[in-house]
Order: sequence, then C-alpha cells, then structure tokens
Amino acid sequence: MSNGDYIYPHATGLAAKTVEQRQEPQDLVFYAGWFCPYVQRSWIALEERGIPYQYKEVNPYKKEKHFLDINPKGLVPAIEYKGKAMYESLILCEFFEDAFPEHKPHLLPDDPFDRAYVRLWTDHVAKQIVPVFMRLVMAQEPEKQKEHLEDYYKALRTLTEKVKGPYFLGEQFSLVDIALAPWIVRDYILAENRGYSREAAGSAWKAYAEALETRDSVRRTQSDSEHYAEIYARYLRNEAQSEAAKAIRAGKPF
Repeated sequence: MSNGDYIYPHATGLAAKTVEQRQEPQDLVFYAGWFCPYVQRSWIALEERGIPYQYKEVNPYKKEKHFLDINPKGLVPAIEYKGKAMYESLILCEFFEDAFPEHKPHLLPDDPFDRAYVRLWTDHVAKQIVPVFMRLVMAQEPEKQKEHLEDYYKALRTLTEKVKGPYFLGEQFSLVDIALAPWIVRDYILAENRGYSREAAGSAWKAYAEALETRDSVRRTQSDSEHYAEIYARYLRNEAQSEAAKAIRAGKPF
C-alpha cells in the first residue's frame, strides 16, 4: 500500500474514548471516518444532544459492500436508521433535530425566522468559509496563497460581525457553530503552513474560535492533531484525491 493510500486506522485522543463508548447496537448506526471534518459536524450534533448511536469506522480505501449498498456515493458521514439510509453532514444534523425532538439542546431555534437565520449563516459557512479554507490549504503559488488568505479573513470577519458570543446566537450552541467547528479544530494547519493567525482575523474571531474548540462535544469528537497533520500534508502538496480535493481543482462546488 502506498503512503497515499494509508490513513491512520482509528480515532485517537478523546475521540477514541467516545468511539469506545458508542459500540452497542442502536437503531441509529453512524458510519464515520475519524479524520473527516464533515463527519465531525454530524458527530458533534449526536454528542451535543445525547442521541443514542452506534459508531462504525469506514476505511476510505476499503469500503465494505453493505456501506456502499446504503450509500452509493461511498462518502462519510452516513447513517442507517431503522433500515433506511441517509447522508450529507448538514442534512444529517437537521435529521437528528426532526427524528429525536426529545433530545436537547436543539441546534435550531423554535422561532421560524430564527431557524431561517441560522440556516442562512450555516450556508455562509458551507459556501464561503469552508471552500476558501480548502483552496488556501491546496494553493501552491505564493500569490495564490496570499489571495486565498485574504479571502478567508474576509469570510471570517463577515461571519464574526453576526456572532453574539460566546456562540453565534449567544449562549445557545447552534447549527452555525457545528458547521464551522471542525475547521476551527484544524486551523493550526493554516497557521503552520499558510501564514494564518486568528489574531489577524480580529479579536472577536479569536474569542469565538476559542469558544468553539473548547466546547465539550467538539473536544470529545477530536483526535490527536498529529494524525490530522498526516492527512493534510497531502492537501498542502495538492496531492489529495478526496472528492473535496478533486472539486477544488476543478473549480466546482462540493
């Protein structure tokens, strides 16, 4: 197996303890990859709300037939719930809201306008922040790196203007926070390799980022940073072959 096909086989750190606690069979089976920020979104939602689930690790280079049967795309995260399958990280977060209303806290407000507002800014994270993060990681030319870094700061400041603190809505932890948190956990990759700093994005951004990364549900779904670094080294060299990486190279949304 080449280095390009190797990935550390399981979660580490606090995430490993969480996986160990989520092995009992449940109506909800969570197909995951410890390394994936999109997985971490849905995983945070499950842990935040105390929803019973069984964790199953998916090796991206050796996917089992049953997993491909329920999710032909072969992407994580995915779930199987009472024999039915669903996937896509933010859709899963909303499904958890609808399927488990008795589990709290809720990640979407009760008020219809406020729910739409949260969805609006979740969309900003998904379309304006995450893609620029990835473009910045993968950029090879210094001028492109500088351009993407400035775009990244701009997208962060736009969001920060709406953050009430400590979380997006104030004291309530919401879907906006979950959509963003996995990339906060990984922003040391940008700091070490692309000239990024939280301080340069502003003191309000720095405070918000620190609030997100220290949230208990975020910490309990986070592996040791050294293993994330192994994966992102491929992106930093623009050698990654994930669907996200391919989309970035092709200039397509993902």
